[in-house]
Amino acid sequence: MSFMKPSKPVGIVGYGSYVPRYRLPGEEVSELWTEGNAGLPVREKSVPGLDEDVVTMSIEAARNAMKRATGAHLTIENLQQKIGAVWVGSESHPYAVKPTSTIVAEAIGATPFTQAADWQFACKAGTEAFQAAIGFVSSGMAQYAMAIGMDAAQGRPGDALEYTAGAGGAAYLIGPIEDALVEIEGSLSYVTDTPDFWRRQYEKFPEHAGRFTGEPAYFGHIMSSANALMEAMALKPSDFNYAVFHQPNAKFPLKVGGELGFSKKQMELGMLVNDIGNTYAGSCMIGLTAVLDMAQPGERILVTSFGSGAGSDSFCLRVLRKPEHNGAVKTRDYVARRKVIDYAQYTRMKGYYKLN
Repeated sequence: MSFMKPSKPVGIVGYGSYVPRYRLPGEEVSELWTEGNAGLPVREKSVPGLDEDVVTMSIEAARNAMKRATGAHLTIENLQQKIGAVWVGSESHPYAVKPTSTIVAEAIGATPFTQAADWQFACKAGTEAFQAAIGFVSSGMAQYAMAIGMDAAQGRPGDALEYTAGAGGAAYLIGPIEDALVEIEGSLSYVTDTPDFWRRQYEKFPEHAGRFTGEPAYFGHIMSSANALMEAMALKPSDFNYAVFHQPNAKFPLKVGGELGFSKKQMELGMLVNDIGNTYAGSCMIGLTAVLDMAQPGERILVTSFGSGAGSDSFCLRVLRKPEHNGAVKTRDYVARRKVIDYAQYTRMKGYYKLN
């Protein structure tokens, strides 16, 4: 078992989220494809506007993260010069051959002397970048590193995924502990080759093997990762104030949390899936931002992602101080800022039907 603890203390210096304003109710999907007879896994999901994609949403989240990172001795200008890496995790990068990360790095003023890369691992691409950023900063290879999990998720029309495939995510600026809002106490990953979800090259929509989705994929990996981390750190569920799990629907995170020994109260603050859907690489990362907007110094948070294919990353975090938002938008404010659309508007925004 490989427990990962930073060689020198590091933490989250700034964080930010972004959620598009448009919402498609699950009832709209059900009415079209099942005459309203389908069970709804979420109430509604967020949909990117015609001028939004993973790049634009990542830029907004990263700018929010940088605003929260500013303080007595940190300004946007000196942060721009010290960000040694900008990494974007997603399964819906807008280009097949053209990095998302370079555009984001340019937009936030971190170029030219920085490292940039795109990450992929289905829904844990964001936490994969987060984990690498911890290592980059802890090793001294960078003073600060930006890790982003963002998606404009795809679901084949009429497929079960279409009900939940939302858009949005979060960005985290990792840096030295003396600047941190949150200490990263440790992490652990659990990975197997489980064929539960995939999308081949040139295919527009993903495929899924439904019988593997819960067991052995989602539940097996989250349970194994979270339990192993708590064992390695000699902690138990009651030692945590909050828990955030990957949210493919409204039932799975509550079930896995309950089986691990967490209460609904510990999980509800980070549960956004009913309001914005499954934001894939941004799912647990944006849930964590909602917790950090409210968490108090001294409180501890467990975060566990899940990526189809399959793997889970678990993190133990301890809040050091409350953020000064400095104009950054709170996550629940993004959630509340909503405009309901119908299925016809949705298909136009997603580009499913185009005139020649």
